[in-house]
Amino acid sequence: MLEFEEYKAKLNGIKPSLDLLKDALKLEAAQKEIEELEAASAREGFWNDVERSQKVQKRLKHLKDKCENYQKLCSAWEDMQVMCEMALEENDGSMLEELKSEFAAFSEKLESTRLSTLLTGEYDSNNAILTFHAGAGGTEAQDWASMLYRMYNMWADRHGYKVKVMDYLDGDEAGIKSATIMIEGENAYGFLKSEHGIHRLVRVSPFDAAGRRHTSFAAVEVMPEISDDSEIELRDEDIKMDVYRSSGAGGQKVNKTSSAVRLTHIPTGIVVASQVERSHFQNLENCKNMLRARLAEIKEREHLEKISDIKGVQMKIEWGSQIRSYVFMPYQLVKDHRTEYENGNIDNVMNGDLDGFINAFLSMKAAG
Repeated sequence: MLEFEEYKAKLNGIKPSLDLLKDALKLEAAQKEIEELEAASAREGFWNDVERSQKVQKRLKHLKDKCENYQKLCSAWEDMQVMCEMALEENDGSMLEELKSEFAAFSEKLESTRLSTLLTGEYDSNNAILTFHAGAGGTEAQDWASMLYRMYNMWADRHGYKVKVMDYLDGDEAGIKSATIMIEGENAYGFLKSEHGIHRLVRVSPFDAAGRRHTSFAAVEVMPEISDDSEIELRDEDIKMDVYRSSGAGGQKVNKTSSAVRLTHIPTGIVVASQVERSHFQNLENCKNMLRARLAEIKEREHLEKISDIKGVQMKIEWGSQIRSYVFMPYQLVKDHRTEYENGNIDNVMNGDLDGFINAFLSMKAAG
């Protein structure tokens, strides 16, 4: 029964962190704001202003979820304490495996909740827009871009986030040339902003008959979704619009009868495109969302005061600029070059197990 004693000691040791988390989450202030928003919701005429009422309800849900998630952590801690005491009193070891599983899940949730308190950026709570670009290298690079596309879809699924395809351009033979998705959920941008950069792949290419090892690159751009009433203003005179026929192999991603839209932001040279929606009006809305997001991401990264200060920045998708390497051969390892965090289980990583990399980045930024 020594293991139950050890887990009881672990639980007692982790209790101060659980208590500190309550202050870090500012739960007292959250509870007060919940009461104020609920009172506002009950006032006559509140629902007449649809836009404002939706914002209030969204904020209310966020605050309630935060309080509820913390309460679930406290309940889990108490349940494990009871489990330990019962096992020791009755000399019953049958609950050990359940305790191990519960403790592992609790520790992971506690850490992810702690890290969420570090997300204090202006756009951290927003949805995230991810754009994938294949580097030079033809089919091999385009296949790598599609592997990254799948990896982030899997990460979103693990965390209960929704994914919306905004643009998708098939590769010539396999993979994708480029694609854009929106990942919808609380703090999606705050967690995923660490993924912005060049990703490098080393493997024996399935497209090389000689079985040689190849190095490929793909870029991942991560931007916050910005509402159209924010300070990111798009002026008509700053935008050039082109409407064209959807291209690529299509499949389920691209509606071949739709009119694709490409927007060029003249002051910065930033170009965005969308071809997945049924009408060019919907594709235009996608493009505007992407453009606002791109400008906001640059503004935040460069700490600029106003949008007029922004200049377009083009990532070079090549050797020496990568943030992370994914090595399949001659050994298996994924290593982040900024934090030195690494994971040898490459299959898990490609199936969306990215939390270790994200957490290491957030911890590094917090320490800095």
